[in-house]
Amino acid sequence: MIYSISKFIFFVLCKLFFGVTAEGVEHIPKKSGFILASNHVSYLDPALVGIFCSKRLSFMARESLFENPVLGWWCSAVGVIPIKRNTADLSALKEAMRRLKNGEGIVLFPEGTRQHNGGSFGKPLAGVGFLAEKLGSPVVPVYVQGSENAAPKGTKLFRITKISVYYGKPFYVKEGMEHQQAADLIMGEIKQLAALHQQKVQ
Repeated sequence: MIYSISKFIFFVLCKLFFGVTAEGVEHIPKKSGFILASNHVSYLDPALVGIFCSKRLSFMARESLFENPVLGWWCSAVGVIPIKRNTADLSALKEAMRRLKNGEGIVLFPEGTRQHNGGSFGKPLAGVGFLAEKLGSPVVPVYVQGSENAAPKGTKLFRITKISVYYGKPFYVKEGMEHQQAADLIMGEIKQLAALHQQKVQ
């Protein structure tokens, strides 16, 4: 219930203030679990990635977010999976696998944290490659365009601006692939998706 209410509120607000649009939603698998892997330039990104998906999504977020009583309660209520940074968090992996088997989607941000360099990309974390390789589910690259202008890192207020969300075609990370190589592959797919739509704007 909390998840559905939160999703509806975020959808209305994002439409109202940012006129947010989406392309490629048809690429999101309908019959199986999947991973949405997105760039990350704003605290709005998790909501933006999720509001167009008909299936329930699970977000993996750093464990420290749960230390705030209010935020921690909300994260638990909507099913956020806490993950320990800079470790191979097996408990988080097992929980993600369980949810994928139930047909849910998992949202990952390969860069690990928000970037604040004008919307460009950061180096992906090997841990993301580890998760994608072990989970074995289709990965859908996602590119969020414009959220760095709406709510850039380091600011507490948002600005009214246009935001678009693009979903690319799903692909698989091969079993046994080296984890940093897998993370680079995922980030490369996001970059290609970004380049494609940036060219359309120019």
